Amino acid sequence: MASAPTGRMLNVLISTKLSVMKKTIYIVACTALLTGCKQYSNYERPEELTQGIEKLYRDTTATYQVVQADTTNFGNTPWQKVFTDAKLQSLIRKALENNLNLQSTELNIEQSKQALKIARLAYLPSLTLGGQGTATSWDYGKATQTYSFPLTASWQIGALGSKRNIKKQAQANLEYTKEYRQAVRTSLIAGVANLYYTLQMLDEQLKTTKETVEIWKENVRVMEAMKVGGMTTEAAVGQARANYYQLEASIPVLEENIRQAENSLCTLLAEPAHPIERNAFAADGFPASYSTGIPLQLLANRPDVRAAEAQIAASFYNINVARSSFYPSLTITGQAAWTNNYGLIVNPGKILASAIASFSQTLFANGQLTAQLKVSKLQYENTLLQFKNTLLNAGNEVSNALSAYQSAQLQETAREKQVEQLNHTLEQTQMLFTHTNQTTYLEVLTAQQSLIQAQLNLISVRFDKVQAGINLYQALGGGREK
Repeated sequence: MASAPTGRMLNVLISTKLSVMKKTIYIVACTALLTGCKQYSNYERPEELTQGIEKLYRDTTATYQVVQADTTNFGNTPWQKVFTDAKLQSLIRKALENNLNLQSTELNIEQSKQALKIARLAYLPSLTLGGQGTATSWDYGKATQTYSFPLTASWQIGALGSKRNIKKQAQANLEYTKEYRQAVRTSLIAGVANLYYTLQMLDEQLKTTKETVEIWKENVRVMEAMKVGGMTTEAAVGQARANYYQLEASIPVLEENIRQAENSLCTLLAEPAHPIERNAFAADGFPASYSTGIPLQLLANRPDVRAAEAQIAASFYNINVARSSFYPSLTITGQAAWTNNYGLIVNPGKILASAIASFSQTLFANGQLTAQLKVSKLQYENTLLQFKNTLLNAGNEVSNALSAYQSAQLQETAREKQVEQLNHTLEQTQMLFTHTNQTTYLEVLTAQQSLIQAQLNLISVRFDKVQAGINLYQALGGGREK
């Protein structure tokens, strides 16, 4: 008979506590809304970050007057259409699958996702299930047994707005790790392409050098015969031998450079060192010219620029978290238990429920909260400076790549004409030497040497053009995942 009044009293107690708890939440929420609106502000790009962006790099096309292709489109072109060599494409795919640095960024992204998940789950209450039992005997009398199985739910709201800003900060950090991964991906594609074309260039130089060695070997034989016939001197023969030995000595240097480039490429592929299959050198896979387009469009796709802005957003929300420390912290706790001990021991047990709402406000913390807010603001200012620096570097890289590409292209045209002219000169000199006495064999050798050097210079400038094209593609944030 006593259990019914007790149950009614318990219901009244719980109803009263819930009413008090609702009022407490309402008062704290209103206070926070009136005093802490900045806690709920969202990040927006500061205007100062876009001021003067149109002057980030020089309009190199104004110097060379070529506006046939759009750089913006080039940066958006899939890497498969930029690097059309089938063997190079195979190497890039292998690097994207196996590269260890890229795999490390995948793990960083997964960590950031879990951190964001933790921040989101912080909104949910925690549940704890416990249990205890005791047996008590007085003076060897009959033991009295008590038990309790409480289920406790605790919802720690914390400083209002704090959890929201922590979640926003985690989202910004996740965005940063994604953009960092993209930066590694872009750098990896460019690195593989650079090494592949380096190998092709070295192959071409080695081939030209070996052909030249054979030519100079024959030249030495001819000059030795001419010396016997009194048509040249020992000094001239000695100079020819020296040129031959110098060219012969350059072959192992080129072969060692090829081996080192192959080893470096294998490192990007995450494979032990081995020879790399490749096609013959071709430098015609890039557009003939570029236009600079709109700076903001060009640089907005760069992963390092996007990552730098993600850091600004994370610092912005860190300021809001520091502000939240100045406002009340609210905790709601509820407990329900099956027990036979709440004032007296009864069997079977009964349900016991309770609810508590409380909040706390730090009044004095030795200046720590103010100092922490100042630190977070300084960190935000630092990320702004880092973003500006990243943007300036990005503009310089685009400017340098454009200038280098267009300069190499002009040099290539001039070098091709030089090789053509020296070929013609060598033919004429050989003809004069064979059919007349108007020239000497030394002039033939000089013409040959000039032609060989011009051919090597042409190979080098073609490689410079390819390298500048790769660097421009990287500077524009090319190779992005769609």
